[in-house]
Amino acid sequence: MGSPGRVSRVKRISAVPAEANLESGMESDPDLKAFERRLTEVISCAKPTAIRWRIVLAVVTACTAIGAWQWINDPAISRVTFWDSLVSHPFFLVSFLILVLLFLFGVHSRIQAHIIIAERTKTVLEDFNMSCDNNGKLILRPTTAAT
Repeated sequence: MGSPGRVSRVKRISAVPAEANLESGMESDPDLKAFERRLTEVISCAKPTAIRWRIVLAVVTACTAIGAWQWINDPAISRVTFWDSLVSHPFFLVSFLILVLLFLFGVHSRIQAHIIIAERTKTVLEDFNMSCDNNGKLILRPTTAAT
């Protein structure tokens, strides 16, 4: 006969009523359940980080806009050189440099990290006739009958 683990697995699968086993059998497959749990965990853990980076980017963008408004409305801007004008407005200069550094270091991809993870997972799952939503829940597509 088989090993005790194999017998218990067969009993466990056969003990599931047919109406509880939806069209594709995801409920009876612990690997799919574990994959879905891990995927939802990864995506949900990426969301707070994305929100924090979004707030940082919004604050730095607002500071840059305020600094630019002050710089443009400075009456002395037409009498001094460009570099002297920049140096006389350190708030704008610092906030603009921080904004450029944020984009150079990839803050835009950190803001979209959970969406990037979900889209790449969807691409990989297409080979297995599956997909997922933006929260990481698996979507099992119906299989087509071979002719």
